[in-house]
Amino acid sequence: MISFPNAKINIGLNITEKRADGFHNIESVFYPINLADILEINPSENLIFKNTGLLIENGDFNHNLCFKAFQFLQKDFAIPPVQIHLHKIIPSGAGLGGGSSDASFMLKLLNQVFELKLNNNQLENYAGQIGSDCPFFITNQPAYVTEKGNNIKSLSLNLKGYFIVLVHPGIHINTGQAYSKIKPAKPENSLKELANQPVENWKNLIKNDFESVIFKEFDEIRKIKEKLYDSGALYASMSGSGSSVYGIFNEKTELKKVFPDYFVWGDFLT
Repeated sequence: MISFPNAKINIGLNITEKRADGFHNIESVFYPINLADILEINPSENLIFKNTGLLIENGDFNHNLCFKAFQFLQKDFAIPPVQIHLHKIIPSGAGLGGGSSDASFMLKLLNQVFELKLNNNQLENYAGQIGSDCPFFITNQPAYVTEKGNNIKSLSLNLKGYFIVLVHPGIHINTGQAYSKIKPAKPENSLKELANQPVENWKNLIKNDFESVIFKEFDEIRKIKEKLYDSGALYASMSGSGSSVYGIFNEKTELKKVFPDYFVWGDFLT
């Protein structure tokens, strides 16, 4: 059976406080986009993992999030081995949640194939054990997220008809180091409220706290955002801790010639 784990973008990202456990509480809006990997599972005598397309940097099978998803369910259910084929299209380490999406879609696939009859709350429980962003991809709908990113509240945000252009320069960002350079602060206005403003107003209202740190170190990423605005974007931002940057446009916009050396993807939002 085949599934298509999709990416997400962050519309705003506020680092609100440092937690006692060493992690950080955040505030963000997650919005799913159509850029997707291809995930297939088939019955097999042994547990097998195959990666094509973009190669996962850490090729160790035991560290792959799809494998971890299988392990979590196998602990509680007598599911047989499968062959996992993951064709990666979403750039890794780009702030797009690709690995988290793969893991959550793996849970949903196994639930469907082996008729485990797990509801979304149960699947989110398993997903939360794999990673903070994973539960979002179970329902895979626009959401306002807080705490470590695992407290998810449905959000009635509809960007259907807008066109998104995503640019990834291939720069690796060390998320841990980026967090260490940010002074957490609670914002005056909730992103949940700001996201309900017209997209045209977001430029002056919604920010990603990581940009203040990342742009100082990687001016190349700052310039991508600048070029997206120069090309007519209503709103542009880095997603997550980067290094991908996206622009939201009123109409279909082709920018591959503007960014000839980067990964560039565009599609209408749904």
